[in-house]
Amino acid sequence: MRSIEICAGAGGQALGLEQAGYKHVVLVEIDQAACATLRTNRPKWNVLEGDVREFKAKKYKSIDLVAGGVPCPPFSVAGKQLGNEDDRDLFPEALRIVSECDPKAVMLENVRGLFDPKFSDYRNHIKEQLESMGYKCFWELVQANHYGVPQLRPRTILVALKQKYADYFTWPLGVLAPPPTVGQALYHEMASNGWEGAKEWADRANNIAPTIVGGSKKHGGADLGPTRSKLAWSKLGINGHGLDEIPPAKDFTGDPKLTVKMASLLQGFPPEWVFVGKKTPAYRQVGNAFPPPVAKAVGTAIKKAILQGDKQINLEGSTNEKSRSTR
Repeated sequence: MRSIEICAGAGGQALGLEQAGYKHVVLVEIDQAACATLRTNRPKWNVLEGDVREFKAKKYKSIDLVAGGVPCPPFSVAGKQLGNEDDRDLFPEALRIVSECDPKAVMLENVRGLFDPKFSDYRNHIKEQLESMGYKCFWELVQANHYGVPQLRPRTILVALKQKYADYFTWPLGVLAPPPTVGQALYHEMASNGWEGAKEWADRANNIAPTIVGGSKKHGGADLGPTRSKLAWSKLGINGHGLDEIPPAKDFTGDPKLTVKMASLLQGFPPEWVFVGKKTPAYRQVGNAFPPPVAKAVGTAIKKAILQGDKQINLEGSTNEKSRSTR
């Protein structure tokens, strides 16, 4: 499977799709630090640093998948929810790219706020645009913790497939086992500097995390969100007022702060994934990422639909050929 990744960020969706068997022919991302992260972790990826508005996709005609996480602030309840009136809304650019390269499938991720009633007309507009290009749309609210991610992270995912593949698509069911708790996910990292209270802390952090927020460049530094979020983190024994550079020392007392790496583990990134940049831009990459395990699951479902559709097309072609030979 060959794919284009737009608004690639730090590579959460791209990594998950790679794990599902996709090869990215190009990844488009405007943020310099995020591009450095992509190149550091995957030197062979073709990372194009620039504005997706300037990206032309005609030379990638009939690629298997166009995927991306278009910016969420236009639809986030944490912002003004200006939707298509927000200059950061890139759904029109995603639709343009789809029209230029005519992929077999499309996968676009965004925040839960996109499902608010006030955006129903806009969702219908996007759906109508894709249907006019020959796609059938599937829109779902997906919970990351259903896929083993230790975090409460609802996300809207739009999947669109050409009609000949759409009948074979079903949403993945998630995993049967519950996700690890924050304590289970972070114990080894919390204890990595010899913190004597790590085991006691891990026993206390016996639930999944609230949604990790990355924020925008316009607002704030590296912390774990508004007051309600900080209270939820506090119940897990986490100080949500900022991040630390390193895990707790041996004699540390009190509630520890997360590091960038800890936040990435709660997003479902593998421990070896490196985030380039100082603490705030690195954490912003983590907080805005799409959990790789979710991308892998949905990408696998899309791949199965394409393979089954192509198989059926080949069978029908073979049958028609035999019929013509008999006549």
